[in-house]
Amino acid sequence: MNLRSSRKHPFEIFSNSFSDIMFFLMLFFLIASTMITPGTIKLILPQANQTQSMNKPPKEIAVSVTKDLKYYINNKQVQFLEIEPALRKEKLENAEVHAIVRCDNTIPVQSLVDVLQIGSKVEIKMVLATTRKDKTN
Repeated sequence: MNLRSSRKHPFEIFSNSFSDIMFFLMLFFLIASTMITPGTIKLILPQANQTQSMNKPPKEIAVSVTKDLKYYINNKQVQFLEIEPALRKEKLENAEVHAIVRCDNTIPVQSLVDVLQIGSKVEIKMVLATTRKDKTN
């Protein structure tokens, strides 16, 4: 007694929904990856009425000062006395160097001036990063 049917049904897999899901996942990850900036140090920048943008120089160095006076060069924490040798090393490697100074808006002005003086001593162009001031008065 043969209980199996003599006619076999072909199996079909509809992959249309899988390709739609993969497309939406790809879009999600592309959008999410552009919004994430890894390795940035959280700072509240000072505000200015007018801002200038500069052309991208051949070599940029990020110098950051946090509100608890921790110093970073290119996301690497350094002591205050190590800033000058690090900037000199960058200047020797590339003659056209610009340093973008990002500091918290609550630090003493003297701490900012000390960092800017080091850049002047090493002869590196220093640019202070700010945020745009709201025009509501």
